[in-house]
Amino acid sequence: QVQLAESGGDSVQPGGSLRLSCVLSGYKYPTYCMAWFRQSPGKHREAVASTDGSGGESYARWVKGRFAISRDNSKEVFYLPMNNLRPEDTATYHCAYLSGVWGGCLDRDYEYWGHGTQVTVSS
Repeated sequence: QVQLAESGGDSVQPGGSLRLSCVLSGYKYPTYCMAWFRQSPGKHREAVASTDGSGGESYARWVKGRFAISRDNSKEVFYLPMNNLRPEDTATYHCAYLSGVWGGCLDRDYEYWGHGTQVTVSS
């Protein structure tokens, strides 16, 4: 069993920055996919960024270098630093984990989900 807990969401002005964190606990798999998703009211959930056990990274095209997924192996924490935030980035951000796979992580169906952390970008 895997548990995920996000934190780091906040209210910021356009152009601001945040760093989201996702703490992973429970059984750890050598091969996995981990991803950040987001969902706004009235919109479908969309993938933001992903990584896998080999260190590969993938990003939604609209990220355009503003976000960067990373991992602290010693702490079992995944991060999503976000820069140059825009009002359209306002959403609840969730991390997700899928065991026993690697590669193509941005397009997979995930098994474990966190409850989410709210990001609001507004002037």
